[in-house]
Amino acid sequence: MIYSLEVPMAAFFLTHSRSALGAFYRCLRSRLGAPKAITATVHNLARLFYQIWTTAGRCTDPGMDYYEQKYQDLILKNLQKKAQAFGLQLIPKSQDKEEASFYQTLST
Repeated sequence: MIYSLEVPMAAFFLTHSRSALGAFYRCLRSRLGAPKAITATVHNLARLFYQIWTTAGRCTDPGMDYYEQKYQDLILKNLQKKAQAFGLQLIPKSQDKEEASFYQTLST
């Protein structure tokens, strides 16, 4: 039986974990503070535990890199929406260099 104090402690120990759950905790802690991040991570742990329990243990950790990439994609998507609301367009740096060389060849 899991006691009420052990679950938040498990969430707190994710501070230095290199798992997706650890990255989730650190992201929330930076935005919301430690108490709310621990609560949200405990809820996430409970959902994960239920999934493992109902699927007979078939669960894999995608890792911290997966979570970070997913978070970066979300930030980029939100930034593109904000730029579009102002009538602007985001151009990645790699495309910016290619377009600059394209326009230089047209002007010469």
